[in-house]
Amino acid sequence: MDHPDRRQFGKLALGGALGTAAWLASAGRGSAAVHTPQPGIKLCAQASAKPSDNDLLFLRQLGAEYVSVASTPDLRTAEGFLQIKKRYADAGITVWNIGNVSVHNMPEVTLNLPGRDRKVEEYKQYLRNLAKAGIYYTTYAHMGNGIWSSGTATTRGAPAREFDMASRNKQGVWDGVVYKEPLSHGREFSQEEIWENYTYFIKQVAPVAEEAGVRIGIHPDDPPAPVLAGVPRCIFSSFDGYRRAMEIANSPNVGICMCCGTWLEGGRELTGKDPEEMIRYFGAAKIWKIHFRNVSGPLPHFVETFMDNGYYDMYKIMKAMRDVNFDGIAILDHSPGLAGGGNAQTAYGFAYMRALLNRANAEGLPRRRKS
Repeated sequence: MDHPDRRQFGKLALGGALGTAAWLASAGRGSAAVHTPQPGIKLCAQASAKPSDNDLLFLRQLGAEYVSVASTPDLRTAEGFLQIKKRYADAGITVWNIGNVSVHNMPEVTLNLPGRDRKVEEYKQYLRNLAKAGIYYTTYAHMGNGIWSSGTATTRGAPAREFDMASRNKQGVWDGVVYKEPLSHGREFSQEEIWENYTYFIKQVAPVAEEAGVRIGIHPDDPPAPVLAGVPRCIFSSFDGYRRAMEIANSPNVGICMCCGTWLEGGRELTGKDPEEMIRYFGAAKIWKIHFRNVSGPLPHFVETFMDNGYYDMYKIMKAMRDVNFDGIAILDHSPGLAGGGNAQTAYGFAYMRALLNRANAEGLPRRRKS
């Protein structure tokens, strides 16, 4: 059943996040396997697929118990994933997810381009490889023409991504491919096409995810502008879009990667709910990864900022995560460059998240046990 009774869904919404989360958690096939993580918010660091001894030492010094890794082409197999996992496990660090840029964001799938079915099969095998390696989460993005920017700005003297809808220099980029206006793929696509293509994809991969026990968290469109270069961003750019997408998937293994920075780029006028409201509505049953970042303001123009000088109070996000018993990962994303390099960026952001988490834990109620 693709579309549960909307009146019932409305009743759950009125009943609050707990009722909604219970319905979302129960949706899907009875045979679905969902790995249950250890309770508690997990602060996570972006890390290399081939860390040096010094990299591992830095992570231990930071207190990072979890990492998210982007695999290299030579390690995109179950054996390669196990190799990555063991390298970190030997240092006392848990690999939460291993990404594969080849299937993380697939224009062939989003836009029904030649090679779509081949990419769908590649994605299914990726899920199976994750399961064999004991990795139970992955992030997916459904953007047809990449992540867009219009150049680089500065925030407190640090270089940072900028996007301005009025700029003639704006362009999308993904995996080395550049997309430009007026039409990135030679024609305009309809919203109906984007929805049909998502449905085609998710109906094939959700059963594999359930069988494998892997959760798929879908990342918002970055930026969540209504249309870019002829491609609508009509699904993962609003609360209503996500809600409908979850109904279509109808699976406990399909959920959300809540990229707070992307959501703040859109602003409540476009997205319908701010990050705190999204977390409280969907809850830990559907949100499994938080990209923790801030921006200067919503569209039509924004600059990615440090977490303490954007327009949103990031503590509201951490508090909401604590209140809904979030037990996934919170991870830095798109941090402005620091003079000390990547480790300085990570240390600054990780310490900021740690401070917010400590405050939320100190002020929060005791965590509810899962039944």
